[in-house]
Parts: sequence; C-alpha cells; structure tokens
Amino acid sequence: MPEYTGHVEPDGEWQDRRDGDVLIRKLAVEEFDNNVYVVVDTISGRALLIDVAARPERLADAVAGFEVVAAVQTHGHWDHVRAWDGVRDEQGIEVWGHQADDPLFPRPVDRALAGGERISLGGVEVEVIHLPGHTPGSLLFLVEGAERPHLFSGDTLFPGGHGRTTSDEDHELIMDGLEEQIFGRLPDDTWVYPGHGDDTTLGAERPHLAEWRERGW
Repeated sequence: MPEYTGHVEPDGEWQDRRDGDVLIRKLAVEEFDNNVYVVVDTISGRALLIDVAARPERLADAVAGFEVVAAVQTHGHWDHVRAWDGVRDEQGIEVWGHQADDPLFPRPVDRALAGGERISLGGVEVEVIHLPGHTPGSLLFLVEGAERPHLFSGDTLFPGGHGRTTSDEDHELIMDGLEEQIFGRLPDDTWVYPGHGDDTTLGAERPHLAEWRERGW
C-alpha cells in the first residue's frame, strides 16, 4: 500500500491508510475538492461512508466489497449532499444526519443523529460529536480504539482554523465547541480529516486557538 499523505486530487485516485483494525479511505470529488471518506472495520467488513458529496458512481466504487452501515453527513451544505439520491435510491444506503440541518438537506434523513451517540461497525465504534457554528447541525465523527484517534471534521475544522461562520455568535459557538469538545479532550496526535483539502493534527493546530478566536470569522 503506498504511503498515506492525506493529499488527494479531485476525481483522482483515493488513498488508504491502516491503523490496527481500522481502514480509512480518502477521496475527493468535483470542482470544490470535497473530501469523502470510508471508515472500515477490517475484521467485519462493516463500513461508514462520510459525506455524499458528489459522483455517486465513484462513491459506489469506493465502498465496493464492504457492508455499508450508512452514509453520515457532517452537515447539510449543498456541495456535501449532491450524491444523496444516487447513494440512497440507487445503492440503497441510508443517509443519517443531525435534524438541525433539515432545512439544508435535500430530503429527510433516514436516521437523526445526536451528539454522544456511537455507531458500531463491528469491533470499531464511531462517536458522533455535535458542534454547531458552521451550520446548526454540524457533526464530527471520532474513531477511537486504533493507535491514534481519527477525527472527521467536515467544515468545522481545517488546517489553519474553523470553517466559515456568518455571525459573531456562531464564531463564539464554534470556538467554544472546539476548545471544549475537541482540543480540551483529545490528544495532539489526533488525526483530523477535513471536508476539503489536506489533513492535519490537533497538535499542529492547538497553538493557534487564541489567534482564531481573536480574528473572528
């Protein structure tokens, strides 16, 4: 398996990484460089698809051979949901997300997720973290039990800061959530997989928290 770098080109080859019994597959689709992830328990073959961004046929290729429990949404912005009908209707994969983003979703979710829930993939569990600010229903997904934690952050956390907010109140909300639920809880070696672009770690971003809060967005 080639070395995992965390950098993938839109509609190019995906990258795989193994950490214990966890397989993580990363690919990017279309012009907004939307990242899509597949998290797999390699013992059971059960998998989770994260963000039905676009190109349902490409997503079908990425999950081929796995038993997909569901597709889960980090949030409801249109560039993250364009493959919804193809994944749900053509592939029969349920789509789950937070109800606070119902006005953004193109159709009702098959299951409403709440912060603190755990999704079982056999021996691998994925924790749901609700952290509003980018959207009211923004979710992050945390995979623990491997050598390091793996955090799928959607548009809530990127290299260099949090995702776009539209008010001072939302900026404070997202910063409070990041400091309390993410940086205040998880170690520096936590690997962060954002909704666009390259990966990062909490250790790389932690020194900049005060700067992010000060600059606002």
